[in-house]
Amino acid sequence: MTDAERIIWRALRETRPDIKIRRQHPVGRYVVDFAIPARKLAIEIDGGQHALSVPADNARTRNLSKHGYRVIRFWNNDVIENTEGVLTTILTEIE
Repeated sequence: MTDAERIIWRALRETRPDIKIRRQHPVGRYVVDFAIPARKLAIEIDGGQHALSVPADNARTRNLSKHGYRVIRFWNNDVIENTEGVLTTILTEIE
């Protein structure tokens, strides 16, 4: 798990312990960084290498959507530098 993933994992567990959050959760042929199956939400934390793979990420998102999941993505540096903002966005999606 990356530093950014650890930060958001801890923040989510501390903020919403009542919600079942899964790490490295399989959805179809992919494994998402985090998932909240009850809300059909996939959370992806992307490093810089993803800037080079936008078409692949778009295809991945379309595939996850076919399984009923909404996908939200954050850059590692957003999580590290703006944890509260990222957490607020995720919590809004959960509600």
